[in-house]
This record gives sequence, structure tokens and C-alpha cells, in this order.
Amino acid sequence: MERVVITGMGAITPVGNDVPSFWESLKTGKCGIGPITKFDVSDFKVKLGAEVKDFDPTQYMEKRDARRADANVHYAMAAAIQAVEQAGLKEGNFDPYRTGVIFGSGVGGLHIAEQEVPKLLEKGPGRVSPFAIPEMIANIAAAYISMHFGFKGENFCPVSACATGNHSIGEAMRAIRHGYQDVVVCGGTENGIIPISMAGFQNMKAVHMGEDPTAASIPFDARRSGFVMGEGAGCLVLESMTHAQQRGATILAEVAGYGASGDAYHITSPSPDGEAAAHAIRGAIEDAGLTPADVDYINAHGTSTPLNEKYETIAIKKAFGDEAYNVKVSSTKSMTGHLLGGAAAVEAIACVMAIREGIVPPTIGYKEPDPECDLDITPNKAVEMPINVAISNSLGFGGHNACILIKKV
Repeated sequence: MERVVITGMGAITPVGNDVPSFWESLKTGKCGIGPITKFDVSDFKVKLGAEVKDFDPTQYMEKRDARRADANVHYAMAAAIQAVEQAGLKEGNFDPYRTGVIFGSGVGGLHIAEQEVPKLLEKGPGRVSPFAIPEMIANIAAAYISMHFGFKGENFCPVSACATGNHSIGEAMRAIRHGYQDVVVCGGTENGIIPISMAGFQNMKAVHMGEDPTAASIPFDARRSGFVMGEGAGCLVLESMTHAQQRGATILAEVAGYGASGDAYHITSPSPDGEAAAHAIRGAIEDAGLTPADVDYINAHGTSTPLNEKYETIAIKKAFGDEAYNVKVSSTKSMTGHLLGGAAAVEAIACVMAIREGIVPPTIGYKEPDPECDLDITPNKAVEMPINVAISNSLGFGGHNACILIKKV
């Protein structure tokens, strides 16, 4: 089987619009959370979000396309263009039919639906945009990426809520490992700071409703009360080791393991026994031919909800046994908020950078320990240490669990 390596990365996030600025923010504990400015929240209980800032989609797309596309496409295109540029993929050094795109989103162009449904109800069917459907469907970001670059290989869109990004990366790894593709551009994107989304999440009591950004997204802290919605995208270029070496690409890290499972328990709550999540974590470690003792860092799902960290801690303990207290853990959602379908993709990038620079990014905002979350969660300040192996957990609504393992090359 082919080894699978990462040769390019791109990111649009609440704490930076490229990988260097994103990573610098994580290392220094910069918080990307603030008052929501994208729409009027006067009538909303939720007031805070982690918005993308100073981003111009026309740097990456034609004005006409940018105008009609949802912001999830804007973020995806920007991240993909950054990643492909870093990877050095150019016409002639890849086979279009062996270069795929596996790029997901949790809700896709929900904002398009939000804009078009009132037109239907108030002005009639003739006023609905002819672009409503193609710009609304979740797979259209993957389509835009493939059309921009001429990638004609496997092209599809995993949709598994918060686990979307890891499913994209994991399935891309498998496609390459088993010889179906040479290169896959993969990741996830989300435009979730919109009225319908925020109203739905606030009414199910899933999001934090306070107004202090420093006490909003506080994973593993006893005060945590709900996640903070983020937005943006992350993209990775995966390719076979053979293909990368043949074209002289710079190899950033290796995607060596992938595990996935389903809780079969509840539409929103993780399973209290943590067993299925632990199965996914163990699966990623075993898939890489490693043991829990080999893992240096876990980028936790860590959403800052009362249930997630309690049950994720149980899952990590079940997967790692006695090693659970020896591994560094942190949640970068303390800085970025929760990017839903884009979360795991930017967190995979954080793992790559942690390995490359030997730095564990912190869990910021941590003040009050929770005895049920007693792992080493790297509170408030980054830690310098050698990191050879990192894993990233993603646990999505509906019980979708996906874990990837990244290691140094």
C-alpha cells in the first residue's frame, strides 16, 4: 500500500486567513471570538461568534462567481488555492483523472436557502434565483475546486456535521493508499454564522449565550456552557509518497491512520460510555501500526459543551488506557470557535504545524478545573516539546466519529 503524505495546506479562519497567520495565532493563544457583526443579533440570545475577518473572496474568485456563491464556497476556494499553490501542482506534473477532490461541508449553502425562501413566499416562484439550487447544495464547493484546477478524479462531498473534515481527509487517504488516486485535495468548509443557524443552535441550547469573549469557548473548563460558532475552511493536498517524491514536492507530514465509527445513540449528544469514539481513536492508532504510547499530542474535539468534554475524556481514557495521562491534549476551538464542517480540516493543519515546529497549541481561557476532565489539556500557554505523532478527534451530531493520525516524516 502507498504511504500518504501532505504536500500543501490552506486555511481561512477566525484567527488568520492563511496557514502562517493561523498558526501564529494558535501558538500565541489569540482569541478569534467577538460580537457577531454579520447580521443584527438584537433579537437573539446568542451574541458572540468567531467570524472570518478582512477577507475578500475576489482575491480567489471571479467577481461574478463570488457574487452568486455562498461564503462556504469563498472560504473553500481560498483554502484550496493556497494549498495547491504550496503543493506546487501544475499542469503536467499530475494526471487529472488521478487527482481528486473530497471536500465537505456540514450545512453547505444554507444561507442561500435563507435568502431565497422569503422570495418564494413573498413574491412567488418566479423570483427565486436560477442559481439557488446549485449554490445551495453542499457539494458545490468541491465542484468549484475541481473546475478551477481541472481535477477530474474522484469528486464528492462528505457531510457528517462536525466530523466532516476528518471524514474527507480519511477517505482521501484511503483513496490514495489503495491506489485509486495519486493526489486528493481534501478538507471542509462552513458558513454557519447566519440567522437560521444561530437561531436553531441557540434554541437547542448548544451555543454559549454570554457576552464575554474570554469566557465563551472554554473547553474542559468547569464553566463551559456551549460552543461558539466559527466559520472558515481548511484544505490539505494529500498524495502518495511515490508521486510526491517523483515530482520533487516538499513533504510536510504523513497521514498514517484513520478510524471512524458511529455512536448509534442520539441525534446531538455523544454516547456517555465513549466506546464508539474510543473505537475510532484506537482505529486510527492501529491503522498507523502504532500504540497509544507513540502518540504525543491529541487535538481534541473539545467544543466547550458540558457533555462533549466529559464524554470525550472518557473516550480518550478508554482508547489510551494508562497512557491517557501521558499525552498532551488541547482544544484549538478555544481560539477559533467551532467551524462545524470546517473544524477538523483546520485542526489537522494545526496538528501538522505542531509536529513541524514542536509546539503544542494551548487551550486558552482555562480557569476552573473540571474533575471529570482531568487530562493534560495544555492550559493557556503553548508548550514546546518534540512531537512525532498527533491525532485529531472529531465527534459530530448524530454520533459520527472520525479520527486521523498524522506523523512526522
